[in-house]
Amino acid sequence: MIGMQHDLLKSIIYEQHEVIRRSEIIPRNISLAPGINHVLTGLRRAGKSTILHDHVLQLVKGGTHWNRIIYINFEDERLAEMTVTDLNDILAVQSEMSDQRGYFFFDEIQNIPGWEKFARRMADRHEQVQITGSNAKMLSREIQTTLGGRYLEKQIWPYSFEEYLTATRTPHGEEQLLETIAHGRITADCLSYLEYGGFPESLHYPSRRDYISGVYQKILLGDIVARNNLRNSNAVSILVKKISETVMREVSYSKLYGSLKAVGISVSKDTIIDYVNYLLEAYLLFKVYNYFASFSEKESTPKYYFSDNGLLNLFLYEKKSALLENAVGIWLHQHYGELVYYLKSASTGIDIDFFIPSEHTVIQVCTQLNDQSAEREISSLIKAKDTMPELERFMIVVSDGIPSRLPDHPEIELIPIDYFLLKGLTWQIH
Repeated sequence: MIGMQHDLLKSIIYEQHEVIRRSEIIPRNISLAPGINHVLTGLRRAGKSTILHDHVLQLVKGGTHWNRIIYINFEDERLAEMTVTDLNDILAVQSEMSDQRGYFFFDEIQNIPGWEKFARRMADRHEQVQITGSNAKMLSREIQTTLGGRYLEKQIWPYSFEEYLTATRTPHGEEQLLETIAHGRITADCLSYLEYGGFPESLHYPSRRDYISGVYQKILLGDIVARNNLRNSNAVSILVKKISETVMREVSYSKLYGSLKAVGISVSKDTIIDYVNYLLEAYLLFKVYNYFASFSEKESTPKYYFSDNGLLNLFLYEKKSALLENAVGIWLHQHYGELVYYLKSASTGIDIDFFIPSEHTVIQVCTQLNDQSAEREISSLIKAKDTMPELERFMIVVSDGIPSRLPDHPEIELIPIDYFLLKGLTWQIH
């Protein structure tokens, strides 16, 4: 029996070698530090496996023999009955394949309960190990304690806009941003990015929406419903739809409870809290809190954003403003993590989309600055300027144009979305 298991593992490893050899690698702004073990987490199909493939190819290019590459995808149905005790067979198989130390790549290893103890033992043996997973529970406090700081965590997102332009072979340096025709192509790609997001493989599909819908169903049914043994998948699906309708504004569990009840979905408020946590753990969503709120209010009334615009757009119809703000939220969360907030205060009338304390910056997002929206967006920025002396920068991200300042309020910058997604807060308007 053990010999058959070894033969199966070898077969899976050799098959994976062929998959990696055929991989089309698009350069990303992500690299794995040599000699360091990593745990790559993030949204399903964000490109974690491809990053491992690239690392393997770099090792082989540097002279490492393929027989030292032990790459196992734990979503392979042939490993469905594998347990944590079976993981020891991997070490035996590696020693049979090569008399030199191996390089280990474990894709979606969270499918094996107790994997973290094996991973720690591997690190204690000074093995080279790279791990991926698509659930935030992989790095719960308990698991981090077990790993004991022996792995460096990296969260992997779908393509940034810069990576998206690299993948579509669209030149996007400062020269292209300033040249009319080249900038026109960047703008066209930006519209596509806002609508379909940055899942790397989606670029190869004639119907990108169908591909994204398939990814969503896998996240919903596999990473959320099946993994958490939920019986009411319809309730979870409706909850995601209701959350998509709240993008751009804060929402409480009570409001979500009421929204589901209004369409005939009867679940408790505690169940809704659990469901939302499952959505967050699967990296489908992330939260932004009100900086002005108390701790309890922060937890109860956050804003939710989707981790990819393509996923959000599955639920929207003619909601360009939501897609615009979601894209800005993604960029900020990628760069500043949980240290991004929104501002809302009934006493001062301040209502601002994003606040980045470390940069002393506030940001409004608005598709077009017409008379009605201008008064709303600008007045909140002016109120913030008058009441928060620590603020140094005031921005409005808009859907198009070139970077400029408001004539009547030169402290307020207008930054088009394509410039913002490429350069973020580094743009300086002189």
